[in-house]
Amino acid sequence: MHHIALIPWLDPETLIAAAGPWALLVVCFIVFAETGLLIGFLLPGDTLLVISGLLSHSTSVAPNGVFGISVWWVALLIALAAFVGGEVGYFIGHKAGPAIFERKESGLFSVKNVERTNAFFERFGGLTIILARFVPIVRTFAPVAAGVGHMPWRRYTLYNLIGALLWGFGLTMLGYAIGFIPWVADLVTEYIDVILLIAVGGTAVITLWHYFSERRKAKKAAVSGADVVTDHSEAEALVLDPEVFERGPEHHEGPGDQARPPQS
Repeated sequence: MHHIALIPWLDPETLIAAAGPWALLVVCFIVFAETGLLIGFLLPGDTLLVISGLLSHSTSVAPNGVFGISVWWVALLIALAAFVGGEVGYFIGHKAGPAIFERKESGLFSVKNVERTNAFFERFGGLTIILARFVPIVRTFAPVAAGVGHMPWRRYTLYNLIGALLWGFGLTMLGYAIGFIPWVADLVTEYIDVILLIAVGGTAVITLWHYFSERRKAKKAAVSGADVVTDHSEAEALVLDPEVFERGPEHHEGPGDQARPPQS
C-alpha cells in the first residue's frame, strides 16, 4: 500500500521519474569531487555512500531502488568515480608541482589541511592513500600531496584502487546491508521522501556551513599573516620527501615503552 507523501513534491514516484539516471550521476560526481577537485572536504561523502546503499533497496514504488539498477552496479560505479577522482588529484599535483601550494588561503584551500595530510604520510607512509579514504579532509589532499611528491605512479594507482574499492564499494554495500534490518527497511519504505529530504538538505547545510567556516578561518589567517604561503620556498617546504612513500606505518612508543640502548 502506497503511503501518502509527507512532502508531496518529494514523493518517491515524482523524484524517480524526474531524476532517472541523473541521481546516480550526481552521487558519482560528488564522490569524484572528493579527491579530484580539491573541494571534497566540503562534502559529507561517507554519509552519502551509506545512504546511497540504503536507497538501493527495492520498494513498491522503486522495484530496483532509487537509482533503478542493481546495488552491485551502484557500488561499482561509485567506486569507479572514487578511483578516477584519486587519479585526477594525483595528476593535478604531479603536473602543478609545489606551485599548487602557493595558493592563498581560501574556503577551498588551507595550508593546515596540507600539513595534516603530510602528517598522515609521515606516520603511515604510502598506505596513507588507502587509509585516507576514511578520513575527511585527508582524502581530499592525499592524492595531490602524492602527486607533488612524485610518489611512484604504479604504486599510487594500486593503493588508490584498493582504497576506492574499500571505501566507495564497501560503504555503499554497508548501507545496503543496513537496509536488511527489519525496522530500518520499513522506515525506508514508508518515509523514503523524508530520508531523501534529509540527505539532500543535510548535505547542502553541512557543505555551506563548512565552506563559510573555512572562509572565516582563512580571513583570520590572512589578517594575522599566519599560515599563508607567500613564496616558492615556503611551498617547497610542504613537498613530501619521496622516501616517505616507501615507508610502512611507524611505531610510536607508548608511555610504558623503554628506550632501547644504541647498538654497538
